[in-house]
Amino acid sequence: MTDGGGLKLVFMGSPEFSVSALAALIDAGHDIVCVYSQPPRPAGRGHKETPSAVHAFALEQGLQVRTPVNLKDQTDQKAFADLGADAAVVVAYGLILPAPVLEAPRLGCFNIHASLLPRWRGAAPIQRAIIAGDTETGVTIMQMDAGLDTGDMLKCETIAIDGQTTASSLHDELADMGARMITGTLADAIAGTLKPVQQDDAASTYAAKLSRDESRIDWTLAADDLERRVRALNPWPGVWFEWNGKRIKVLVAEVVDGVDGTPGQVLDDKMTVACANGGLRPTRVQMQGKAATEMEDFLRGHELPRGSSL
Repeated sequence: MTDGGGLKLVFMGSPEFSVSALAALIDAGHDIVCVYSQPPRPAGRGHKETPSAVHAFALEQGLQVRTPVNLKDQTDQKAFADLGADAAVVVAYGLILPAPVLEAPRLGCFNIHASLLPRWRGAAPIQRAIIAGDTETGVTIMQMDAGLDTGDMLKCETIAIDGQTTASSLHDELADMGARMITGTLADAIAGTLKPVQQDDAASTYAAKLSRDESRIDWTLAADDLERRVRALNPWPGVWFEWNGKRIKVLVAEVVDGVDGTPGQVLDDKMTVACANGGLRPTRVQMQGKAATEMEDFLRGHELPRGSSL
């Protein structure tokens, strides 16, 4: 521990979701002895090597950053152990931590996971919760073990999911929630008052990594399922259908009840499309290579007549 009562911490994270937690730990007075993040990757039109969001923020804060390709090498494991950290905080890091890394910090490794474990273990818990129609989700602070999100739960908080919740809005809310929760968890760790709760493996579900294969709209699904996918899969990988050889991305959509037709058939001049159950009406779209627009404006310049098949 530091002289000020904070902990010597290693922080391990990569995407924007993780930045809030790192900032909160700095503000709480902990000593961040090193930050681990995914290696820089090509990004943008120029495919320039670009550091992760956590990497960039850590450099702004004057912190040491390491970006190993993995942590399997004994040299990397020793370098981690030599930091002498009290604990590691792991948030969407993206690499598996081998046993020597998990065991090196005095208090172990704490993970901020964006679901109510054991539901939605895995890579995409935010999106999978929305797609499944869950009415709530949250953040679990977990003591990490060798399994995939299987460690004992230390703290858990819940947030509602409603018909307006998007992956983007939920991402931001859960990032802020996790940042607040981890500082409280570490305070309890210092005080020795943590009460670990074992997960019920029988109740677990798996949040598979998102894939571009999920992007194309399958009109044979129910309309409410598709509407949830629109909210869950934007901004990435996006949801789209094809018309006249062009991809049209659906950014916002609404369910229309009481309509019937062959799945994929345009049912009216408002672009209601028949699904297996009910209809889906895109209300904001983006044609490939064009700016996003409201469907009403889109239809003024593009003819998708009633009876068309998508």
